[in-house]
Amino acid sequence: MTDVYSRRKRSEIMSHVRGSDTVPERAVQSLLKRMRFHFHLNDKSLPGSPDIVLPRHKKIIFVHGCFWHGHRRCARSARPTSNVRFGGGN
Repeated sequence: MTDVYSRRKRSEIMSHVRGSDTVPERAVQSLLKRMRFHFHLNDKSLPGSPDIVLPRHKKIIFVHGCFWHGHRRCARSARPTSNVRFGGGN
């Protein structure tokens, strides 16, 4: 399937997609701070560059927002319309 946008327009659109410091990530960080956990953010030295790393506990956390979870009746979970194969199925 071909993209409905030019390469330049698609690049502009995708440049606005946040990869880190999203609202769900900040909510998890806030919870961890209140629980007094020590953590690091976006450790690129680890596979997948986890969003949150708890080194003392040897645990990592990946925070996926609404798009990836596809919540019903959530405006932020809309599947792609121009590249439907990317969106997968729910």
